[in-house]
Amino acid sequence: MGRAIWKYPLDLKGVQTVEMPEGAEILSVQTQTHSGRVCLWALVSTQVPLSNRRIHIHGTGHPTVMQRGAFVGTVQTPDGFVWHVFDMGEEQRG
Repeated sequence: MGRAIWKYPLDLKGVQTVEMPEGAEILSVQTQTHSGRVCLWALVSTQVPLSNRRIHIHGTGHPTVMQRGAFVGTVQTPDGFVWHVFDMGEEQRG
């Protein structure tokens, strides 16, 4: 089974869905230097079906109704804001 590390650009908004292979292992989240874009990197199996992964991005000091997820990391953007990224898990397909 093939494995690779894939990059996923993120939007700076509360909750978003990222399509990635089932069972992907999130490794890191950082601001990419050349673009200033917040990206997430995951170790994936390249031969399994895709699933929807819910990611929550929360700014420091912003109110939230977020339920606790797995903390992925904190990033600072070039404009001086600090963002905290949480993995809310795969959405159940039905």
